[in-house]
Amino acid sequence: MKLISWLNCPAMLWLALGVFLSPTGAGQAVFRPSGPEAGLFGAESGYRAGGRDTWMEPRYLVGSSSRYDTIFPSNRAARAAVPWSFRRAKAEPVVHYEFNGRQQSLDDYLNHFPVTGLLLLQGDTILLERYQYGRTDTDRLMSASMAKSILSLLVGIAVGEGRIRSLSDHASRYIPELAGKPYGETPLRALLQMSSGVEFERRINGVNDGVSRRRLVDGLFSPGADPVAVLAGHDRRVHPPGTHFDYSSGDNETTGIVLRRATGRALCDYLSEKLWQPIGAEADATWWADTSGQEFPTSGFNAVLRDYARLGRLLAHDGEWDGRQIVPRQFILDATTHHPGDPHLAPGTVTPYYGYGYQFWILPGAERMFVLRGAYSQYIFVHPSSKLVLVQTAVRSEHPNAENGKSETLALWLALVGQLGR
Repeated sequence: MKLISWLNCPAMLWLALGVFLSPTGAGQAVFRPSGPEAGLFGAESGYRAGGRDTWMEPRYLVGSSSRYDTIFPSNRAARAAVPWSFRRAKAEPVVHYEFNGRQQSLDDYLNHFPVTGLLLLQGDTILLERYQYGRTDTDRLMSASMAKSILSLLVGIAVGEGRIRSLSDHASRYIPELAGKPYGETPLRALLQMSSGVEFERRINGVNDGVSRRRLVDGLFSPGADPVAVLAGHDRRVHPPGTHFDYSSGDNETTGIVLRRATGRALCDYLSEKLWQPIGAEADATWWADTSGQEFPTSGFNAVLRDYARLGRLLAHDGEWDGRQIVPRQFILDATTHHPGDPHLAPGTVTPYYGYGYQFWILPGAERMFVLRGAYSQYIFVHPSSKLVLVQTAVRSEHPNAENGKSETLALWLALVGQLGR
C-alpha cells in the first residue's frame, strides 16, 4: 500500500507516529444503515422520532436526535450562499486507543458505541467521516448542551462589536427587570463561567433536583412565556459571584436574554449573520424556540455534522477564518484557558478531570485543549496547536465515570492527539 502525506507531513513521519493509512472509505463519508443495538434504538420502525414527551425513550432517540426541530418549534439560521469547502484525505488513518485495559480500533468503537455521526478534521482536511443508523450528511443532529458554547461565541462577537460593553457589566444593565435581584446583580463573566452563586436548583444529596430547570422549560411552552419572571423568582445567593462553579440553566438563560437585549435580535438571526454565514455553513441550522419566539440558549441547537466541524475549525484557529477574525481572539483564549485567578474553575476542581471557561470544558495538561459537551455524548474536541478537531454525535449517556476522565470518547480523542497532534 502506498503511503501518502497529508498537510505536507512526510510519510515517514506518519510511520514514526504509528499511524498507517487505510483504504476504508477512501477519505469520503461512509454511511452505515445500522449500528450497535439497532433494535433498542428503533430500527424496526425506521428510527422514528418521538414526541415531546417520548423523544428521549431509547426506541425514539436516534430519530429524535436527527429530527429534533420537527418535534419542538424552532427558529432557523440561514446557511452561507456559497459553502466553504473542505479538502478530503485520500484514505483514513488507522487509529488504536486503549479503554478499560483493552486495545481497540476505530471500527471497534463504532461497533459498540451508538454514534450517529463521527468526523475527524485536521487543518482543512477531513480525515474520516462516518454515519450510523441510516443517518446522513444532510441530517441536522442535536447538540444538546453544546449549544451553551455556541451562545458563548455569540457573546464574544457582541463584546467585540461593543453591543455588550464589558463582561464586568451586571446583567441588569441589559435586563432592567432584574435590577436588585441576584441574577441581575451578577457580572456577565460569572454567568458565562456558571459561577453566579445564585441557587437555581435545590440540591438533594449534592445533586441538583432539576425542578427549576423543568419549571423554566415548561414555562417556555406556556402562553405568555416569561423566562425573566422565572429568573427574578430566584432570590437566594449562596456564594459570592465568581467563586463557586454550579452548572446552571439559570446562568445560561440569563446570558441568552442579555445577548438578545444587547443586540436587539433573535439568536438565530445574529448567529446566521455573524457566525454561520462567515464560516461558510453548508446547511441551515435550527434552534429550539419558546412560545414567545426566543431561542432556548441552554439546548436545542441542531446542525449537520460538517457544519459542527466548521465550528471546530474556527475554534482551532482561535476565532479566525481565512484571514478574518470572526470572534475576538482574546475572548476565545479567555473562554478556553484556565486562569490561575479562578481556582474554582481549574481542571480537577470543576470535576475530577475537567475545568471550565466561558461555557467550554477545559482538559488538563500543559497544552491547551478544550471541548464542547452535550448530553448523550455529543462532543466537539479541539486541539489548537495541531488544528485537530473531533466531532461526535451519539445517543448514549457518557460513561458513569466520565467526570473522572473515564469517557471512552475521551480515550479515543487523547489517542488521536497522541498520534496525529504532534
